[in-house]
Amino acid sequence: MIGSTDNSESVIKKWHKENQSVNLKYYKKQNGGLSSARNYGVEKAEGKYIMFLDSDDCIASYLFKNLHKYIEQEIDIIKYKMLIVNEIGEKIEKISGPVFEKCTGEEAFEKLVGMDNFLEVACVYLYKRDFFVRNNFKYNEVNKYHEDFGLTPLVIVNAKTFISTDVYGYLYNQTENSITRNEDYNKTLLMANDVLCHYDNMVNRIDKYLISKKTKDLLRKYYTNSVILKASELKGRDRKKYFKEIRKRKMYKNIKPINVKQAIKRVTLFISLNLYIKMR
Repeated sequence: MIGSTDNSESVIKKWHKENQSVNLKYYKKQNGGLSSARNYGVEKAEGKYIMFLDSDDCIASYLFKNLHKYIEQEIDIIKYKMLIVNEIGEKIEKISGPVFEKCTGEEAFEKLVGMDNFLEVACVYLYKRDFFVRNNFKYNEVNKYHEDFGLTPLVIVNAKTFISTDVYGYLYNQTENSITRNEDYNKTLLMANDVLCHYDNMVNRIDKYLISKKTKDLLRKYYTNSVILKASELKGRDRKKYFKEIRKRKMYKNIKPINVKQAIKRVTLFISLNLYIKMR
Protein backbone atom coordinates (compact mmCIF):
# COMPACT_ATOMS: atom_id res chain seq x y z
CA MET A 1 0.00 0.00 0.00
CA ILE A 2 1.18 3.52 -0.79
CA GLY A 3 1.63 5.87 2.14
CA SER A 4 3.49 9.13 1.56
CA THR A 5 3.67 9.90 -2.16
CA ASP A 6 6.43 12.53 -1.94
CA ASN A 7 10.05 12.25 -0.85
CA SER A 8 9.29 12.33 2.89
CA GLU A 9 11.36 9.22 3.58
CA SER A 10 14.52 10.62 2.02
CA VAL A 11 14.07 13.92 3.88
CA ILE A 12 13.63 12.12 7.21
CA LYS A 13 16.65 9.89 6.64
CA LYS A 14 18.81 12.87 5.68
CA TRP A 15 17.71 14.90 8.71
CA HIS A 16 18.20 11.90 11.00
CA LYS A 17 21.72 11.33 9.69
CA GLU A 18 22.65 14.98 10.16
CA ASN A 19 21.24 15.18 13.71
CA GLN A 20 22.62 12.12 15.44
CA SER A 21 22.67 13.90 18.81
CA VAL A 22 18.88 14.28 18.78
CA ASN A 23 16.99 11.52 20.56
CA LEU A 24 14.88 10.58 17.55
CA LYS A 25 14.00 7.15 16.23
CA TYR A 26 12.77 6.47 12.72
CA TYR A 27 10.45 3.56 11.90
CA LYS A 28 8.95 2.52 8.60
CA LYS A 29 5.77 0.49 8.26
CA GLN A 30 3.26 -0.45 5.61
CA ASN A 31 0.43 2.04 5.29
CA GLY A 32 -2.55 0.77 7.29
CA GLY A 33 -4.39 3.99 7.98
CA LEU A 34 -4.45 6.38 10.92
CA SER A 35 -5.52 3.87 13.57
CA SER A 36 -2.83 1.39 12.63
CA ALA A 37 -0.16 4.11 12.64
CA ARG A 38 -1.16 5.34 16.08
CA ASN A 39 -1.21 1.85 17.57
CA TYR A 40 2.20 1.18 16.06
CA GLY A 41 3.57 4.43 17.45
CA VAL A 42 2.31 3.69 20.97
CA GLU A 43 3.88 0.23 20.75
CA LYS A 44 7.27 1.69 19.79
CA ALA A 45 7.21 4.68 22.15
CA GLU A 46 9.70 4.67 25.03
CA GLY A 47 9.20 8.08 26.61
CA LYS A 48 7.23 8.89 29.74
CA TYR A 49 4.51 10.63 27.75
CA ILE A 50 2.98 10.25 24.29
CA MET A 51 0.98 12.55 22.05
CA PHE A 52 -0.60 12.29 18.61
CA LEU A 53 0.40 14.77 15.93
CA ASP A 54 -1.59 14.81 12.70
CA SER A 55 0.36 14.95 9.46
CA ASP A 56 -0.53 18.53 8.43
CA ASP A 57 -0.06 20.02 11.90
CA CYS A 58 2.86 20.96 14.15
CA ILE A 59 3.54 21.97 17.74
CA ALA A 60 5.06 25.13 19.12
CA SER A 61 8.64 24.83 20.34
CA TYR A 62 7.56 25.95 23.82
CA LEU A 63 4.68 23.46 24.30
CA PHE A 64 6.46 20.82 26.39
CA LYS A 65 8.43 23.44 28.32
CA ASN A 66 5.15 25.07 29.38
CA LEU A 67 3.70 21.68 30.31
CA HIS A 68 6.78 20.56 32.23
CA LYS A 69 5.41 21.32 35.71
CA TYR A 70 2.44 19.03 35.00
CA ILE A 71 4.66 16.34 33.52
CA GLU A 72 6.73 16.36 36.72
CA GLN A 73 3.55 15.54 38.66
CA GLU A 74 3.11 12.43 36.45
CA ILE A 75 -0.52 13.24 35.73
CA ASP A 76 -2.18 10.58 33.54
CA ILE A 77 -3.68 13.05 31.03
CA ILE A 78 -2.68 16.67 30.47
CA LYS A 79 -4.99 18.72 28.26
CA TYR A 80 -3.67 21.75 26.38
CA LYS A 81 -5.15 24.18 23.85
CA MET A 82 -5.15 24.47 20.07
CA LEU A 83 -4.27 27.35 17.78
CA ILE A 84 -5.67 27.28 14.26
CA VAL A 85 -3.14 28.59 11.75
CA ASN A 86 -3.09 29.00 7.99
CA GLU A 87 -0.66 27.37 5.59
CA ILE A 88 2.07 29.96 6.27
CA GLY A 89 1.72 29.69 10.05
CA GLU A 90 -0.34 32.81 10.70
CA LYS A 91 -2.75 32.52 13.63
CA ILE A 92 -6.42 32.40 12.64
CA GLU A 93 -8.14 31.46 15.89
CA LYS A 94 -7.48 30.44 19.48
CA ILE A 95 -9.67 27.52 20.56
CA SER A 96 -10.69 28.09 24.15
CA GLY A 97 -12.13 25.60 26.58
CA PRO A 98 -12.53 24.90 30.28
CA VAL A 99 -9.46 25.11 32.51
CA PHE A 100 -9.43 23.24 35.81
CA GLU A 101 -7.11 21.79 38.42
CA LYS A 102 -6.15 18.15 38.89
CA CYS A 103 -9.07 15.78 39.27
CA THR A 104 -10.05 12.26 38.24
CA GLY A 105 -10.81 11.37 34.63
CA GLU A 106 -14.46 10.81 35.51
CA GLU A 107 -14.71 14.29 37.01
CA ALA A 108 -12.88 15.74 34.01
CA PHE A 109 -15.23 14.10 31.51
CA GLU A 110 -18.22 15.58 33.32
CA LYS A 111 -16.59 19.04 33.22
CA LEU A 112 -15.74 18.76 29.53
CA VAL A 113 -19.05 17.42 28.19
CA GLY A 114 -21.03 20.28 26.71
CA MET A 115 -18.26 22.77 27.48
CA ASP A 116 -15.44 21.72 25.16
CA ASN A 117 -16.08 21.21 21.45
CA PHE A 118 -12.70 19.48 21.15
CA LEU A 119 -13.29 16.93 23.90
CA GLU A 120 -12.72 13.93 21.62
CA VAL A 121 -9.80 15.33 19.61
CA ALA A 122 -6.85 13.13 20.56
CA CYS A 123 -4.15 15.62 19.56
CA VAL A 124 -4.87 18.09 22.39
CA TYR A 125 -3.90 15.64 25.13
CA LEU A 126 -0.58 14.48 26.52
CA TYR A 127 -0.94 10.91 27.80
CA LYS A 128 1.26 9.17 30.32
CA ARG A 129 2.52 6.21 28.31
CA ASP A 130 2.38 3.73 31.18
CA PHE A 131 -1.28 4.61 31.80
CA PHE A 132 -2.13 4.27 28.09
CA VAL A 133 -0.33 0.94 27.62
CA ARG A 134 -1.38 -0.59 30.95
CA ASN A 135 -5.04 -0.11 30.06
CA ASN A 136 -4.45 -1.57 26.59
CA PHE A 137 -6.05 1.36 24.79
CA LYS A 138 -6.04 0.75 21.03
CA TYR A 139 -7.60 2.37 18.03
CA ASN A 140 -9.85 0.24 15.86
CA GLU A 141 -7.50 -1.50 13.42
CA VAL A 142 -10.25 -1.72 10.79
CA ASN A 143 -10.26 1.64 9.05
CA LYS A 144 -13.07 3.64 10.62
CA TYR A 145 -13.93 7.30 10.51
CA HIS A 146 -14.10 9.33 13.74
CA GLU A 147 -11.35 7.31 15.42
CA ASP A 148 -10.96 9.91 18.16
CA PHE A 149 -14.66 9.79 19.00
CA GLY A 150 -14.36 6.03 19.34
CA LEU A 151 -11.54 6.05 21.89
CA THR A 152 -10.74 9.41 23.52
CA PRO A 153 -13.76 9.56 25.89
CA LEU A 154 -13.00 6.01 27.08
CA VAL A 155 -9.39 6.95 27.77
CA ILE A 156 -10.39 10.05 29.72
CA VAL A 157 -12.81 8.34 32.13
CA ASN A 158 -10.19 5.75 33.07
CA ALA A 159 -7.57 8.29 34.12
CA LYS A 160 -6.73 8.47 37.81
CA THR A 161 -5.48 12.03 37.37
CA PHE A 162 -6.36 14.65 34.76
CA ILE A 163 -5.71 18.36 34.37
CA SER A 164 -6.96 20.88 31.80
CA THR A 165 -4.46 23.70 31.31
CA ASP A 166 -4.50 27.12 29.68
CA VAL A 167 -1.36 26.24 27.70
CA TYR A 168 -1.58 26.80 23.94
CA GLY A 169 0.83 25.07 21.60
CA TYR A 170 -0.84 22.65 19.20
CA LEU A 171 -0.95 24.30 15.78
CA TYR A 172 -3.76 23.00 13.61
CA ASN A 173 -3.07 23.77 9.96
CA GLN A 174 -6.31 24.83 8.30
CA THR A 175 -5.71 24.12 4.62
CA GLU A 176 -8.15 24.46 1.75
CA ASN A 177 -8.82 20.72 1.98
CA SER A 178 -9.57 20.86 5.71
CA ILE A 179 -12.21 23.58 5.32
CA THR A 180 -13.85 22.20 2.19
CA ARG A 181 -17.18 20.60 3.01
CA ASN A 182 -17.44 16.88 2.37
CA GLU A 183 -19.86 16.48 -0.53
CA ASP A 184 -19.40 12.73 -0.94
CA TYR A 185 -22.67 11.26 0.35
CA ASN A 186 -21.27 7.72 0.35
CA LYS A 187 -18.58 8.93 2.73
CA THR A 188 -21.24 10.62 4.88
CA LEU A 189 -23.09 7.30 5.10
CA LEU A 190 -19.90 5.43 6.03
CA MET A 191 -19.13 8.01 8.72
CA ALA A 192 -22.60 7.66 10.21
CA ASN A 193 -22.33 3.87 10.33
CA ASP A 194 -18.88 4.13 11.91
CA VAL A 195 -20.25 6.37 14.66
CA LEU A 196 -22.84 3.65 15.32
CA CYS A 197 -20.02 1.09 15.45
CA HIS A 198 -18.15 3.22 17.99
CA TYR A 199 -21.32 3.41 20.09
CA ASP A 200 -21.56 -0.39 20.14
CA ASN A 201 -17.90 -0.66 21.10
CA MET A 202 -18.43 1.78 23.96
CA VAL A 203 -21.42 -0.21 25.27
CA ASN A 204 -19.40 -3.43 25.16
CA ARG A 205 -16.41 -1.95 26.96
CA ILE A 206 -17.70 0.27 29.75
CA ASP A 207 -19.06 -2.51 31.93
CA LYS A 208 -15.48 -3.75 32.25
CA TYR A 209 -14.30 -0.36 33.53
CA LEU A 210 -14.10 0.50 37.21
CA ILE A 211 -16.09 3.69 36.82
CA SER A 212 -19.29 4.92 38.42
CA LYS A 213 -22.79 4.36 37.11
CA LYS A 214 -23.10 8.13 36.73
CA THR A 215 -20.11 8.18 34.37
CA LYS A 216 -21.40 5.20 32.39
CA ASP A 217 -24.74 6.95 31.95
CA LEU A 218 -22.99 10.13 30.83
CA LEU A 219 -20.91 8.18 28.29
CA ARG A 220 -24.03 6.58 26.86
CA LYS A 221 -25.72 9.97 26.61
CA TYR A 222 -22.67 11.57 24.99
CA TYR A 223 -22.38 8.85 22.34
CA THR A 224 -26.14 8.79 21.77
CA ASN A 225 -26.22 12.52 21.05
CA SER A 226 -23.47 12.06 18.46
CA VAL A 227 -25.34 9.21 16.77
CA ILE A 228 -28.47 11.34 16.56
CA LEU A 229 -26.53 14.23 15.03
CA LYS A 230 -25.21 11.88 12.35
CA ALA A 231 -28.76 10.69 11.61
CA SER A 232 -29.68 14.24 10.63
CA GLU A 233 -27.11 14.11 7.80
CA LEU A 234 -28.72 11.10 6.12
CA LYS A 235 -31.45 11.00 3.50
CA GLY A 236 -34.59 9.04 2.78
CA ARG A 237 -34.21 5.28 3.04
CA ASP A 238 -30.79 5.55 4.66
CA ARG A 239 -32.20 7.71 7.45
CA LYS A 240 -35.08 5.31 8.07
CA LYS A 241 -32.66 2.40 8.21
CA TYR A 242 -30.48 4.33 10.64
CA PHE A 243 -33.50 5.10 12.83
CA LYS A 244 -34.23 1.37 13.01
CA GLU A 245 -30.70 0.77 14.28
CA ILE A 246 -31.20 3.45 16.94
CA ARG A 247 -34.52 1.94 18.00
CA LYS A 248 -33.01 -1.54 18.08
CA ARG A 249 -30.42 -0.32 20.58
CA LYS A 250 -33.11 1.46 22.66
CA MET A 251 -30.98 4.58 22.76
CA TYR A 252 -33.88 6.68 24.03
CA LYS A 253 -33.20 5.16 27.45
CA ASN A 254 -29.81 6.90 27.49
CA ILE A 255 -31.45 10.32 27.59
CA LYS A 256 -33.05 10.08 30.99
CA PRO A 257 -35.27 13.00 31.99
CA ILE A 258 -34.89 14.28 35.52
CA ASN A 259 -37.78 16.75 35.28
CA VAL A 260 -40.84 17.60 33.16
CA LYS A 261 -38.88 19.99 30.93
CA GLN A 262 -36.31 17.32 30.04
CA ALA A 263 -39.05 14.74 29.51
CA ILE A 264 -40.71 17.02 26.96
CA LYS A 265 -37.34 17.64 25.31
CA ARG A 266 -36.73 13.90 24.99
CA VAL A 267 -40.11 13.24 23.36
CA THR A 268 -39.70 16.20 20.99
CA LEU A 269 -36.19 15.09 20.02
CA PHE A 270 -37.14 11.59 19.03
CA ILE A 271 -40.38 12.50 17.31
CA SER A 272 -38.46 14.99 15.20
CA LEU A 273 -36.25 12.11 14.10
CA ASN A 274 -39.26 9.91 13.37
CA LEU A 275 -38.46 7.75 16.37
CA TYR A 276 -41.91 7.18 17.77
CA ILE A 277 -41.42 5.79 21.22
CA LYS A 278 -43.77 5.09 24.07
CA MET A 279 -42.77 6.78 27.28
CA ARG A 280 -43.06 4.62 30.33
